Amino acid sequence: MNDKKNDKELSSKADHHTSTAPEQLRLYASAPQPCSYLEGMESEALFIDPEAKMNQHSYSYLSKLGFRRSGNLIYRPDCQHCQACIPIRIPVAHFKTSKSQKRLLKKNTDIRVVKSHSIDDEHFYKLYADYICFRHADGDMYPPSKEQYTSFLNNAIGCTEYFSFMCGDKLIAVAVIDRLNDGFSAVYTFYDPCEEKRSPGTLAVLWQIEHAKQLHLDYVYLGYWIKDSQKMQYKSRFKPAEILLNQQWRPLLS
Repeated sequence: MNDKKNDKELSSKADHHTSTAPEQLRLYASAPQPCSYLEGMESEALFIDPEAKMNQHSYSYLSKLGFRRSGNLIYRPDCQHCQACIPIRIPVAHFKTSKSQKRLLKKNTDIRVVKSHSIDDEHFYKLYADYICFRHADGDMYPPSKEQYTSFLNNAIGCTEYFSFMCGDKLIAVAVIDRLNDGFSAVYTFYDPCEEKRSPGTLAVLWQIEHAKQLHLDYVYLGYWIKDSQKMQYKSRFKPAEILLNQQWRPLLS
C-alpha cells in the first residue's frame, strides 16, 4: 500500500484522551478493487496506520470524520471517481418511529436482548455462517470461515459490545456495536435466516437507537449509505438521519 499522509484534515483539536495525536496519524491508501455495492465500479479506501495506538476516545473522534472500523482496520472510502459512499448517523433524540417500524416492534415483543461478553464460540459462529451463506453468498464475505469471523468482529479497540436477541432460549440475532463517546457505531448484525420475517436487522437498529437514548448518547452511526444501492436503502428509513458532506454533518433530505 502507498503511504498517503493527510495532516490537514486530522490535525484539528481532538479529545484530550486520544492515544495517538491526530497530527501524528499516518494514512495508507488501498489498491483499487471491485466495488461490493455498485456494479462496474472500483473502490479505494484510506486506512489509519494499524500500528497507531487507538482507543475509544480516538476512534470516537475519527468516527465524526467519517471513519469506520472493520476488524483491526479503521478506514473510510476514498474513491477517485466516485463519492457515493456517504457516512450516515441517527440523532437519537430526534428519531421518529414510522408506522411500519411500530408494527415491527409490536411483532417482536417476545424478543429479549442479552449482553454477551464474547461471541467466540461455535453457537454464535454457526449463526454467522448460516447468515452469510443465506444473505451474502454473492459477496466477498463468502464462504465464511472461523478466522474471518474472529478477525472481523473482534474487540480491537476495547469498546465493542455484543448483544444477543433471544426468543425464549433460541438465538435470533446478534448485534455487534462499538461504544463511542457520543453514541454507538453499528459494526454488524447477523441473524437466523429462518427468522427473516421478523426483520432482525431493522429490529437491531431500532433497539440500538432506544438503548442509546436510555444511556443519554447522541447518535447511532450506521456506517455508509449509498443512494443507488438497494442493500443500503434501509439506512435512510430511520428518520431523521444526518450525512457527512464536505466535512459537515447535515440532515438527509427525503
